Amino acid sequence: MPSRPFRLGRSLTGFGIFATRPIKKRLRIAEYKGPILTQKEADRAERRGNRYLYEVSKNRTIDGTPHSNIARYFNHSCNPNAESIVWRGRVFIKTLRNIKPGEEIVYDYGTDYLKNVIGRSNCKCSRCRRRRAKKVRETRALKKRRAARALGRKKASRQANKKAARSKAAR
Repeated sequence: MPSRPFRLGRSLTGFGIFATRPIKKRLRIAEYKGPILTQKEADRAERRGNRYLYEVSKNRTIDGTPHSNIARYFNHSCNPNAESIVWRGRVFIKTLRNIKPGEEIVYDYGTDYLKNVIGRSNCKCSRCRRRRAKKVRETRALKKRRAARALGRKKASRQANKKAARSKAAR
């Protein structure tokens, strides 16, 4: 049996981490590892397109680009089942609730990352996809209602015109 209760697999956003067996609530499951960068080095890495930077403090950032850093594959969700915690300058991923086998393990990257990197309209978590689908359904229904109202008005005006024409012809 593998020592880790999760595996790397395909996700909607690329790669993701999926539970292979039940994982208990509040269990520390991975550490975000990599070289420690200063603020200047982190800014330079970010300008070059590095998306695996985890800011531990104002002056310390972990560069999570090494492939040996399994925590880099935990994806973002606005409805997370895990969280990242900073403890003595180290970053760990800890579960928030019991996780079933086959379920993707995700945590919230925070509002800055969501706004600046992912973009609110590009978030692919289940909550955001449901929210966008609901908005599309409501927009379609509104258009349908407006079209039906407009058609009803046209029909009513046609009937009124016919009625007026009949009353003129009867005179």
